[in-house]
Amino acid sequence: MIDAHHHLWDLSAVHYPWLMAKGVERFFGDPSPIQRDYLLDEFRADAAAQGFSASVHIQVGAEDGLAEARWVQSVADTTPDWPLAQVVFCDLTAPNLDTQLDAFRALPTVKGVRQIVGRAPGEDSVTGTNDLLDNPRFLDGLREAGRRELSFDLQLIPELMDKTARVLEQAPDTKIALCHAGSSHDRSPQGLADWATKLRDLTALPQVTCKLSGLGMFQHDWAVDDFRPIIEPCLAQFGPDRCMFGSNFPVDSLYSDYATLVQAHRAIVPQEMHKAVFHDTAAAFYAL
Repeated sequence: MIDAHHHLWDLSAVHYPWLMAKGVERFFGDPSPIQRDYLLDEFRADAAAQGFSASVHIQVGAEDGLAEARWVQSVADTTPDWPLAQVVFCDLTAPNLDTQLDAFRALPTVKGVRQIVGRAPGEDSVTGTNDLLDNPRFLDGLREAGRRELSFDLQLIPELMDKTARVLEQAPDTKIALCHAGSSHDRSPQGLADWATKLRDLTALPQVTCKLSGLGMFQHDWAVDDFRPIIEPCLAQFGPDRCMFGSNFPVDSLYSDYATLVQAHRAIVPQEMHKAVFHDTAAAFYAL
């Protein structure tokens, strides 16, 4: 089994501004309990106990994306018995994009890049990350990532799906991993119906694969059935060969332990789809 979306950090090795900002509420809640080192040994103990034996590290807001990537590479190098791929932060609009991508490609664990398009309406109104969709350099960067056989991890909110789909259809050779099933932040019946409808704009693009991850960020006191109206439409629209599980730990550890989270997904994903969702899709997408 492969956990296709988690984070690690060593606060003495890499600087993460948001992990140093005390008392600052985030769109997913109060980060105080995770503003500490979170290393592979801790993650691995939880994951291995549930049958996982490999994973994909996703960049997590380091001040220097290359420093973070080199640190993750060092973790992978010292733990060869735990296959670890990584998705790095790269500004696809940067004038020195080629140089940055060359540096990342020199690290064997690097499989893709992530530049967040949308987190949640409140934070997006402050950060302005939604503007990436109007920047022609962003599309150029997506195409260049694909040319270098790097995937793109897409984090956005449902309100941006149609506009994003129009950008992505112009970069058909770049594999896309939709983070957190598209961040359905409105969990009302109407909000979930709107999300499922908007999701079809991305489902229609064959290069897009969906991550069943981060589902607790917008509903902290969740029960298993709260995930059903998200997981089931994803499986119906994408199919199991285009869906993969990710824990989003340690962020989702704010709301549950690892075992409870995995068991909730196992209970909803039909048994005949487990092999694809918990292993095969991620193995193929990230070449693990």
